[in-house]
Amino acid sequence: MASTAALTDAPYLLEQDEGLMYHFLNHLATVKVQGGAGNALSVVEFVGPKGFGPPLHSHRDEDELFLVLEGHMLFRSGDTEVEGHEGAHAFLPHGRPHQFQILSDTARFTCVTASLERSPQLDAMVTALGEVTDRPELPAPGPIDAARVAEVNDRFGIDILGPPPAPLD
Repeated sequence: MASTAALTDAPYLLEQDEGLMYHFLNHLATVKVQGGAGNALSVVEFVGPKGFGPPLHSHRDEDELFLVLEGHMLFRSGDTEVEGHEGAHAFLPHGRPHQFQILSDTARFTCVTASLERSPQLDAMVTALGEVTDRPELPAPGPIDAARVAEVNDRFGIDILGPPPAPLD
């Protein structure tokens, strides 16, 4: 039906490695469903390296649902810390500080965001911080500008509250 995510309310199908691909903060992000145009959710698939995890943050409006497709991940929210393997789902509600970290050599996971307040914008944040690519592979690691990440996240309703997870041994 389609080879890239579309800003549409029409049905479409995307296979693995299809969608709008970005090298995003040292991992690969593929937008599968864009928020907006009447879409009540956004869907982004990520592939990341061991140890990757975002800074402690909170979404003002968007709930997140993660599905671990490959690998092993740790999810933290408040005092709750759980590990998820292939097939696991993790729900992280808006308004609560949370973060995750990849525990396996790599992980592939899907993040679905939805909001009752406005169109979800996780995909737009990925687009703003990422670099378009046509290669479904991890980028070479590079520096991350924490101030720019915080500024862009703020524009899309995400508050950065603390540092990324500690590096893994």
